[in-house]
Amino acid sequence: MAQRRPKKLGEEALWEYALTALGTRGHAVSELRDKLRKRAERANDVEEVLGRLKRAGYLDDRKFAAAFAESRLSGQGFGRGRALRDLRAKRVAPAVAEQAVQAAYAETDEVQLIESFLARKYRKISLGEYLADPRHLSAAYRRLRLAGFGAGNAIRVLKRYAEEADALEEADEEEPGGSEQS
Repeated sequence: MAQRRPKKLGEEALWEYALTALGTRGHAVSELRDKLRKRAERANDVEEVLGRLKRAGYLDDRKFAAAFAESRLSGQGFGRGRALRDLRAKRVAPAVAEQAVQAAYAETDEVQLIESFLARKYRKISLGEYLADPRHLSAAYRRLRLAGFGAGNAIRVLKRYAEEADALEEADEEEPGGSEQS
């Protein structure tokens, strides 16, 4: 079955398309540029529309990054690393992303954030009993690292539930090399 190609849009229609896209959710400049390029009749129209959006105050990577980092913290309870990684995936400039994450997480206690993350993700489970199993302990550690929390704080919190959490630090150091021999 042939895939339907979207209709190419002129400058005014592209402007409306961009406003609709920004109305549904925030976009980074590069992310919106890619969307517009796929729909534009002429490549020059994309930069013109982006310029209009910036002049009108509808498109600003700094504001987008600040709101995005704040939503990762307050809405989903993720750590700094996850917010930074997600902003980079949206191709926000590294300096802008770093600044937004620093501002959003300035007053945040990562250990407290990890505690609330674990309580939310494992709410129906007794963590002490569950994390006594080494497989569950390492899975919880990986989940914390994927959520953007630092290794040291993740291990510090997991030690409260399982003494074997010290072994996670050693496993974390060995993993990147992967060339150990028995």
